[in-house]
Amino acid sequence: MILRRLELREQPFGVTPDPRFLFASPTHREALASLLYAIENGLGFITLIASPGMGKTTLLFEVMRRVEATARTAFLFQTISSPADLLRALLIDLDVNEIPDSLIEMQAKLNELLVSEAARGRRVVVAIDEAQQLNGAVLETVRMLSNFESASAKRLQIILAGQPRLAQTLAMPEMLQLRQRISIFAHLEPLSVADTTAYIEHRLGIAGREVTDTLFTAPALRLIAKQSGGIPRNINNLCFNALSLACALRRTTIDSAMIEEVALDLDFTASSCHRNRTRRLPGPMDRCQAKQDLETHPANMRAWLGSPPLRRYGFAALLLATVLAIGWLGVQDFRVISAEEPPYNGPARAWNDGAPQPAEIPLHAAATASSTQARIAEEAAPVR
Repeated sequence: MILRRLELREQPFGVTPDPRFLFASPTHREALASLLYAIENGLGFITLIASPGMGKTTLLFEVMRRVEATARTAFLFQTISSPADLLRALLIDLDVNEIPDSLIEMQAKLNELLVSEAARGRRVVVAIDEAQQLNGAVLETVRMLSNFESASAKRLQIILAGQPRLAQTLAMPEMLQLRQRISIFAHLEPLSVADTTAYIEHRLGIAGREVTDTLFTAPALRLIAKQSGGIPRNINNLCFNALSLACALRRTTIDSAMIEEVALDLDFTASSCHRNRTRRLPGPMDRCQAKQDLETHPANMRAWLGSPPLRRYGFAALLLATVLAIGWLGVQDFRVISAEEPPYNGPARAWNDGAPQPAEIPLHAAATASSTQARIAEEAAPVR
């Protein structure tokens, strides 16, 4: 439904590294040209460094596609923790049957394959993705693979692709011999605002949309470039969710408010949801509506209680409540002590222990004396 409504044949912002969608930005063109130049000239080691999400895997697939007519290729992306794992994975990807168990026998098997391919005029190109995860022993085995060569050419060419941590590893003193064998260091840099716009229009065109500049407004494109940091994977995530939101709201144009909505949804934090709740778009894509109910979401209640205004005034309220509670308890104690004292029925007792106490007047005698005095006073009053 989304594709049909937006005039698309396929999803333009998928997550698979499809070489058809490779956008030739200046940084990607330079890296691709460097890798192809190194392979065509028989250079042994090539390195591609890029931050996560920059599209280095897509670029590697494109390199392999372009050289497969003249070279035998292998692409290693799985976790490799030992030299034996490296050689075994390499032989399997090169379609070698009956792989031996011994490390020396696997090296001999690989050398046999390289000699066979060289006799037919074909080179062997191996791409190792996520190479920043390789340990020192595996990297040393990679270096030893460069010894498979003839007097005039390298029989095996290796592309080490990885994140910036790979460059840090290669800069270590113990990696000097491997670093000296690397002929080209290629890099991928984030896209600019203009490149981001061209990247989005390129992918929309590949997906079948004939008019690509009417789907996203200019402010929306600038906001995508800002929110994504120029990282293609982030651009894809923002645009994919923006297309879903446009379909849910039955719109054919994506503006900056929708991009802001999507960026907030991709934040995945309840605090940002609460902080920006007044700016969120209404409609079926408002995923934070349920999170606003503090009674049904204890986690949000805890976040609400920890907000700055409550932290600021909460201590004063707590202190006041404590003082009132102590005062109330003191009044209750006083009432209890007072209730334990006997009622006053006569003159005060002496403070010194053992002193004789005056006899107490019975209540009925006191009442009789009071009545007699009242009658005498009445009789003595003058008659008017």
